[in-house]
Formats: sequence, C-alpha cells, structure tokens
Amino acid sequence: MAASGLYMYGAHEVIIFLFIVCVFCDVVVLATDAWELECEDLLMGQYYCSKPDIDPDTQAPEGCTKESTVAVNCFPAPNITCSGVTYNGTQVGFQKNVPCRYTNGVYYEVSVLLSIFLGMFGIDRFYLGYPAIGLLKFCTLGFFFLGQLIDVILIASQVVGPADGSEYIIDAFGARLIHITLDNETFYKPPDYW
Repeated sequence: MAASGLYMYGAHEVIIFLFIVCVFCDVVVLATDAWELECEDLLMGQYYCSKPDIDPDTQAPEGCTKESTVAVNCFPAPNITCSGVTYNGTQVGFQKNVPCRYTNGVYYEVSVLLSIFLGMFGIDRFYLGYPAIGLLKFCTLGFFFLGQLIDVILIASQVVGPADGSEYIIDAFGARLIHITLDNETFYKPPDYW
C-alpha cells in the first residue's frame, strides 16, 4: 500500500494529544478564574494576617465580640491578584475573623476570694451575675455551708463562669483552664495496640 500524505495516529499518540489539550484547557480556565478570585478565597500561604492588639488590662484582644471573634487585617502576598486588584504585600486585602477570649470585667481572682470568704452570703454568685442563686445562698447561709464548698470548687476549677457567657479576666501567666470537648469536629485517635 502506498503511503499517502496522511499519517494514521495510534492510540498512544491520541491519548497523549488529548492529555496535553486537557492540561492546557485547565491552565486556561485557572488563568481566567484568577481574575475573578475573591481575596477571602485565597489559600494559606497566599496571605498573612496581622495579630490583634492585646488589651493590657484584660490580656485579651481588643475588639473581641460576644461571639468570641475579632477582625484582623489580612495582607495578600506580593503580586497576588484578587478582587480585581494586584497587591504588593503591604495593602490590606480583607479582614478575617479569628477566635478570641471575650471578657466583660469579671476577674478570676476576685471570684475565688469572694467565694471563699463571702460565699456563704451568696456574694460570689451576685458578682458572677446569678442573683437568684445568690439570694438563695444568702437566705440559707450558703445552703448550710455545703453550697459554699461546692461553689468554691466550681469557681476555682472555672466550671462556673460569668452569667453572660464571657471569660474570666486572668493574668497572662495565670491559671487559665481550657476545657477540651469531644464532638463531631474532633478526631479521636485510638491507641496503637488496638
């Protein structure tokens, strides 16, 4: 059979050709999507966020909301284009909410001392914002001193906190406890011997 000017492609050449075309299409799609990328959708490493300012009186970030978040300024890396703007690394691109400790003026040390010395009169519960329990403790002399003992333990172990859901104000090197909970978003790693 005589060779005509047409070359018959084998299966391998067709697959390689289609692969190159598909890779090129993905690159083109990614390049066109980069112009429409929002700054909030940047990946880690493509931006950095400044740390919040710390209030020296409460040892908590300034501007912390009741939802326990604070907004910090985030800066896209140099030559990153998002929201239609190319950033140089010093311009604020967006603000991100990060977790923080919301405090509302209740000191841990004061709560423990009130519970130890005046807990039988319910002053500790009034200070934390629980007036009904405070009045009941006042009328029964701290549930006959048994309620005072229980409250000293609960307040000292930070199980009972302020009634508004805020955190105690504790010094930077104070006895702050972080309660670890197990829910659907945590992972339990079984021991190796299982």
